[in-house]
Amino acid sequence: MTQSTDAPLIVSQEGAVRFLTLNRPAALNAFTTGLLTQLRQALDDAGKDDSVRAVLITGAGRAFCAGQDLSDPMVKPEFGDDAQPKDIGHLLDNYYIPMALQLRAMPVPVVCAVNGVAAGAGASLALGCDIVIAAESASFIQAFSKIGLIPDCGGTWLLSRLVGRAKALQMAMLGDKLPAAEAVQLGLIARCVPDAELAATAHATALKLATMPTRALVETRRLIDEAMNLEFYDALKLESRLQSQLGFADDYREGAQAFFEKRAPKFKDR
Repeated sequence: MTQSTDAPLIVSQEGAVRFLTLNRPAALNAFTTGLLTQLRQALDDAGKDDSVRAVLITGAGRAFCAGQDLSDPMVKPEFGDDAQPKDIGHLLDNYYIPMALQLRAMPVPVVCAVNGVAAGAGASLALGCDIVIAAESASFIQAFSKIGLIPDCGGTWLLSRLVGRAKALQMAMLGDKLPAAEAVQLGLIARCVPDAELAATAHATALKLATMPTRALVETRRLIDEAMNLEFYDALKLESRLQSQLGFADDYREGAQAFFEKRAPKFKDR
């Protein structure tokens, strides 16, 4: 499965891994409504395709994603005394929120390979993935305050949970560049690797996830997210309920049998 290299989003597949590459390198892969629509459709297609057991998102060129393209007619401000303001909330409601919710509810694990700057909504996209691996030269920037806006596409929710209130406020208010190595130290992302190793490392991670029990991985994501807002007892009961469901699934039987037979399991549930 491949697309024209001129497409704003390149979709391809190797084995059970679906690759989604943001492909507006001249614009640092900044979002337009067209790219957002294609990305949402690609995520939907991957989620419905039983041959897909993991998704890997990255960017073409020297950036991952610079956030929203301010030249897009949906948000480009008008200037002059008679200028009419643009309703950016409409863009969020109809494009960013559906994409962010869809990403968070993907029925397969999602890996993000941050190959350069991830700014604004581009940072939110990356941080909304399950496992984020960045190149040493990559950086994360909460650029919203520089143009009089707030973090969106889930940015406030993600930042506060990943790095805590104090650091989240520092990043969001000052809008300073955060190098990838420091992002790892803060717990913002999972790994930072030399630039030349990013593609292979992210690919290997996605391939490994694709061989694992997909349904259990997705439920693990859901439990960790929900546990942040639950009392301890409620989290224990939710674990029990979902563990009961997974215990009836074929992957548990296969995993246990493979353990006793001292062989690699072949998981199939989704």
